[in-house]
Formats: sequence, C-alpha cells, structure tokens
Amino acid sequence: MKLRNLVAGLGATLLSVAGLIPSAWASSGPDSLLTVRKTPDFEVNGQGTHANWARTEWVNLTAQRVAGPKLGTRAKVLYSGKGMYFLMECEDRKLTATLTEDFADLYKEDVVEVFLWTDQSVPVYLEYELSPLNYELLIMVPNLNGKFFGWRPWHYEGEYRVRHATSVKGGDKKSGASISSWTAEFFIPFGVMRPIVQAPPTSGIRWRGNLYRIDYDGGTSTWTWQRTRTNFHDYQSFGTLVFE
Repeated sequence: MKLRNLVAGLGATLLSVAGLIPSAWASSGPDSLLTVRKTPDFEVNGQGTHANWARTEWVNLTAQRVAGPKLGTRAKVLYSGKGMYFLMECEDRKLTATLTEDFADLYKEDVVEVFLWTDQSVPVYLEYELSPLNYELLIMVPNLNGKFFGWRPWHYEGEYRVRHATSVKGGDKKSGASISSWTAEFFIPFGVMRPIVQAPPTSGIRWRGNLYRIDYDGGTSTWTWQRTRTNFHDYQSFGTLVFE
C-alpha cells in the first residue's frame, strides 16, 4: 500500500479527531538546489578517500547559530542504484561526545544529520544522525503541524542497514579530545527508506532534504545547507536534491 493511502486511511481518521492534519503539507520552492551525481557502489571508510568522491563538488554548510569558535563544515552527496552516499567534514577543536550506543540522543552532543523528504504529498521524512564516535540514529519522522516523533526501523540488518564510519584529525577519537577536524561518511540504502521510497530515484527525480551539523564548543552552534526558520524539523524549508 502506498504511504499516502495509509495516511489518508487509518492515519487521517485518527489525526482528524486530534485536529492535527495540516491544510497544506508542501511549501513553495526552496532556495537551494543540489545536483546529486550517480556513482558505482563503493565501501565507506570514514575518511572520504575513495576515488568516486571526485565525481562531485563540496557544498559548504552555513553557520546558522554560532556560540563558540567559527568553524567550517562541508559535505558531498552521491547516489547509486542501491542508495545514497554522504561525506561530511567538520572543523572542530574538541570532541564533545560521550554517548556510546546507537539510537541514543546523539543531537545533544557533536553530530551531523541528514534529512530526506522523498514524497511531498505526505509530511513524513527520514532522519539520520552520526556522532564522531561512529554511533548512529536512524528514524522515520511523521511531522504534523510541528508535532513530530521518530520511529525506529524494523529488521534493521543486512543490506538494509546503513554503512557508516568516522575519522578524526589532529587528535584521538575519544571523548573530550582536542582535535582539528572530524569526518563522517555513510551510505543509506534505499531499502531502509521503505515505504517512502518505492523504487530508486532516476535522472531528473527531485527530493527535498537538508544537511545539518551541531557542535558544542563554547555553547551550541549549528550549521545548515538550507536555512531553517525554526528547528531542524522545519521540513517546508528544506532544499531540493536533483538526481542527475
């Protein structure tokens, strides 16, 4: 069953009682476009050293909130017939990372995040977070008039599991270490995005999405590819990913 039919059926009945269904889910066009180029599949190592990354250019994330030192953040995005590849480089001075389990509240410490809104007919998107210590959070998020809560994947294993790795420069990869930067590299398979992705995207397909970073040197600093108006879950402010 398509996701929109599910929402229109059982979901719509429950949500109409609560008065939560928004009048319009999609917004006017975003400010930013990002061309996502195609690549053969490859393994991630947390350093972004594979030659396939030369197929695309860096995208700089903009500091949205600065509470500590001025640090740079940049990203690359590719896709294959099986999923999407992300590479994010983060200048840093100190690793604020103590959590050592997957699906923890990683956003409370240093982290990078990716949001993918693949079907604008429904307010449901994928959120992925990765910490410098290589712990992950993957959830599907229904967002109804700003009321959102994430759901964890079921049978999260094998070819449906995200492949991820991180590395650190200028210091040790451990909590509280002084460093110069850290890098996150990960592959999100299309299979784990079901049912909001029914088939791999083809040339010309457009998704909405965003890239984020949070850092806690001297306070809470945030970076975004597409600036948001409220918080990172402001999906109507997402940019547009155009598959080459």
